[in-house]
Amino acid sequence: MVSLSRPRASSRGFTLVELLVVLVILGSLVGLAVLGVSDPRGRQLRDEAERLSGLLALLSEAALLDNREYGLLVNDQGYRVQWYDEASAAWQDSREYRQHRLPASLRLQLQVEGQALQLASAVTEEAPDNPLPAPQLLLLSSGELSSFSLQLQGREPGVAAWELRSDGFQLPIAQRLEQR
Repeated sequence: MVSLSRPRASSRGFTLVELLVVLVILGSLVGLAVLGVSDPRGRQLRDEAERLSGLLALLSEAALLDNREYGLLVNDQGYRVQWYDEASAAWQDSREYRQHRLPASLRLQLQVEGQALQLASAVTEEAPDNPLPAPQLLLLSSGELSSFSLQLQGREPGVAAWELRSDGFQLPIAQRLEQR
């Protein structure tokens, strides 16, 4: 009897699926290696800058929706959200947003309308005879906000700084500053 089927050809090379699987595995390994080598202080700094940028965007929207003036009181250890109470004609701490304390390895530098400000020590409690100071950054119900530049830096050299900047009309975006 004669066989009518063709003889099997031996396979040579790799299929496209096999090549794609190898590329995905290699890409995953390279990604894990990059994450493992990245600077945790730089990542912490970036996260803090993005957190503050998001908070300012949220407060700006809340000011428009609530028809209320909000402010950010920045000190040498962090920042706290305040709102202006027209009945008492004074700034009050926000109950919705807790005071945020920066990690000890980070510091802030603030300029408002081109003037560098000396940041005070953190205010822990409001005393009846010592009301809270007014915030340096204002987010108004008209949609305007203070013209400012806020830099987040590491206390140790070698960590890139991040900056939030606003001209008073646009919301700030966290941007990495080049190392000097």
